[in-house]
Amino acid sequence: MAITVANCCFSALSSAFKSQPRLATSASHSYLDARSLKASNNENRAPKKRSSASPLKSNAQQKLPGRLKDDKSSLYGDGGKGETGRLQATGFKSFGTQRKEKKEFQLDSREQQQQVEPGNFQDATFLNAVVKVYCTHTAPDYSLPWQKQRQYTSTGSAFMIGDGKLLTNAHCVEHDTQIKVKRRGDDTKYVAKVLARGVDCDIALLSVESQEFWKGAEPLRLGHLPRLQDAVTVVGYPLGGDTISVTKGVVSRIEVTSYAHGSSDLLGIQIDAAINPGNSGGPAFNEQGECIGVAFQVYRSEEAENIGYVIPTTVVSHFLNDYERNGKYTGFPCLGVLLQKLENPALRACLQVQSNEGVLVRRVEPTSDAHNVLKQGDVIVSFDDVHVGSEGTVPFRSNERIAFRYLISQKFAGDVAELGIIRAGKFIKVPVELNPRVHLVPYHIDGDQPSYLIIAGLVFTPLSEPLIEEECEESIGLKLLAKARYSLARFKGQQIVILSQVLANEVNIGYEDMGNQQVLKFNGTRIKNIHHLAHLVASCQDKYMVFEFEDNYLAVLEREVAMAASSRILKDYGIPSERSDDLLEPYVDSLGDNQAVEHDFGDSPVSNLEMGFDSLLWA
Repeated sequence: MAITVANCCFSALSSAFKSQPRLATSASHSYLDARSLKASNNENRAPKKRSSASPLKSNAQQKLPGRLKDDKSSLYGDGGKGETGRLQATGFKSFGTQRKEKKEFQLDSREQQQQVEPGNFQDATFLNAVVKVYCTHTAPDYSLPWQKQRQYTSTGSAFMIGDGKLLTNAHCVEHDTQIKVKRRGDDTKYVAKVLARGVDCDIALLSVESQEFWKGAEPLRLGHLPRLQDAVTVVGYPLGGDTISVTKGVVSRIEVTSYAHGSSDLLGIQIDAAINPGNSGGPAFNEQGECIGVAFQVYRSEEAENIGYVIPTTVVSHFLNDYERNGKYTGFPCLGVLLQKLENPALRACLQVQSNEGVLVRRVEPTSDAHNVLKQGDVIVSFDDVHVGSEGTVPFRSNERIAFRYLISQKFAGDVAELGIIRAGKFIKVPVELNPRVHLVPYHIDGDQPSYLIIAGLVFTPLSEPLIEEECEESIGLKLLAKARYSLARFKGQQIVILSQVLANEVNIGYEDMGNQQVLKFNGTRIKNIHHLAHLVASCQDKYMVFEFEDNYLAVLEREVAMAASSRILKDYGIPSERSDDLLEPYVDSLGDNQAVEHDFGDSPVSNLEMGFDSLLWA
C-alpha cells in the first residue's frame, strides 16, 4: 500500500520499521512509515539514501538537473493521514472574520449560495484564487550537519484566504530558501514568505507583499465539514501540464487520520477525486463554491485506488486561530497517554467498570501534564462530559462515532480538559492541561541546522527521524531504531545523542570505524542532551576525556592532545566550526543541579507487543 501526500513535490523515502506514516515531499524521496500514505507534490530533489518505500506518499513534482525523478512512497510523520476537499460555488469572501481584540477564523454559515453549473465551472471566479507555488528548497545534511544538501525545486498549489495571505501545505515549502507564486492567467511570479508553518497538521501560511498580485483577487470562503457522498472538486496545478486542473469526486469517509508529514492523528476527509503530484496545497470545494479543505496526500495500493485525502476546514481554522491568538503556531495538544480498549466484559468487571464504556490508561508519558494527574490502571470514561466508548470512540455528528483523540485535537495548547475517570472502582473528575507532545526522537528539526559537536574528530549529533532516513535503517541498527520508535522522553529537552562518525586522525586512532552509536556518559556523568555534552566537555579539567557508549564500549582521549588537534582536523575536513550555532549559547540545566539523573534514559521502550495491538492507541 502507499499513501501519497498531494503536494508540490515528488518524494519517495520511507522506513518500513516506522510505526507512524510520514510525509513524502515534492522531492524524489519520501518518508516511510508503517502505513501507505504519500504526499502529493510536484518537486525535484537531490537523491538521498533511503530504505524501502512506503505506500503513503506525497504527490509532488521535483526537478533535478538533467532528469525528473519519480514520485516515491512517503508518509507523514504522525501516521500519514490526509483529507480531501470539495468544490461548489461562485462568489467568495474572506473566510476569516476579524474582531477588535481577537481574531477568530469562523466557517461561513450561509445557506443561500449560488451553485455552479458543471458546464460553467471553468469560468467560476473562485478558480482565480488558486495559485501555483514555485519553491526552492535547501535541506540540511543530517549526516554532515555542518553543511546543506544540494538545492532542489518543486511546484505545488495554494489559495487566497484574504488579508494578503495564502494557504498551502507545509511540505510544499519545507526547508524553503525561495518561494514564488503565480496567479492563473498571469505570467508574473511574485515572492512569498512563510508566516507560520504547522508541521503536525501540514499547513503553511504565506504572505505576498506585492499589491499588484492582489489586484482583483477574491479570497475563498471556508465551508463546513461535508457529509458522506457530498460532491467535491479538487483544484490545483498537478503534474501533467502547466495550467489549472480540476478533478471531481465524492466524500468517501471522514475520520481521524494519520498525517504523513507530521507526527499527529487529526481529522481527515477521504475522497475519490484524483489527487496527483502538484495538487498539494490546493483547495477542495463543495457545490456552493466553498472551500471544505486542503488536498495533501493520497493512498496508493494494489488493492485500492482513488483514495485521496483533504485537510478539513476544522483543522485549517484551528491552525489559523492558533496563529492569531499567539502570533505564531504552537501546535495541536496531546493527552500523552497510552490507552487500551475495554471491549472484553471480564476486563471491565475486573476494573470495576459497570457499563460498556471507557478506555484503560496503560502508560502516561513522563513529559505530559497528565503524568501528575492520571495513573496506570485509571479508566477514562468521559472527556469534558462527553462519554468515551469501550472502543475508544465518542459521538460524532448524527449516528456517527469517531476516535476519542478527535476531542483532544479540538483544544489548543494550554487548554484544560475535565476527565471523568474510574480509579479503584470510584468515579472522579480531574482537570488535565493539554500541550503538544514531546518527542524523544523528533520527526522534524526546528531551525536551519541540526545540532552537532566535534571533539577531536568524533562527531556527535542528536538522533532524529531525518537522520535515520538519510543514513538508512541498516546503518543505524536495530537497537537505535527500537529506541526511536518506542522510547519515551523522561523530561523535556532529553535527546538520544549518538556518535554519528569519526573523522580519521592520529589522535583518534582505533575509533575510525565507530558510527551511529549512542553515547551514554562523559567522564561518568550521564548525558541528557547534546547541549549538556558540549557543556561537560567545555568544563572538563581532567587529563582524560572518557566517552561511555552502549554495551560498555569506551572511547578515551587525552584532553590537551585532543583539543590541540581539533582545529587541525576541522581545517583538513573543511568544517567551519566545531559546534553548531545553538551550542554557543550558555547551557541551562532543565532538571536542576540538585536532581540526580540515574535513569537509563532512552532504555525503557514501549514493547513491540504493546505498540502492535489494534486495541492500543496513543491519545
